[in-house]
Amino acid sequence: QVQLVESGGGSVQAGGSLRLSCAAFGYIGSMMYMAWFRQAPGKEREGVSSIYISDGTTVYADSVKGRFTCSLDNAKNTLYLDLDSLQPEDTAMYYCAAVYAVRLSRRLSQDEYKFWGRGAQVTVSS
Repeated sequence: QVQLVESGGGSVQAGGSLRLSCAAFGYIGSMMYMAWFRQAPGKEREGVSSIYISDGTTVYADSVKGRFTCSLDNAKNTLYLDLDSLQPEDTAMYYCAAVYAVRLSRRLSQDEYKFWGRGAQVTVSS
């Protein structure tokens, strides 16, 4: 079992930056994917970024490429998401997710992930 706790959300003006953290508790093995998702009011949850612990490879949604950076501190069992050049359309609840797997075919699909945090709100004003 894995527990995920997000922190670092907040309000920022357009063009600003934030860092989200996701502390993971429980067994964190190398054969694990961790990811960030977000859900804006009235919209479906969408994948933002995913990282494979075994080799550190990351994938990003096209909407955040070049602006968001996903990273992992293995020693602290903490996943990060650095959000730069934020825009009002980035306003959403951001969720951390994880799953044990050797290979995921759809790394940004919420259906692939088993463990979820409660989320952290990010609000970007224009």
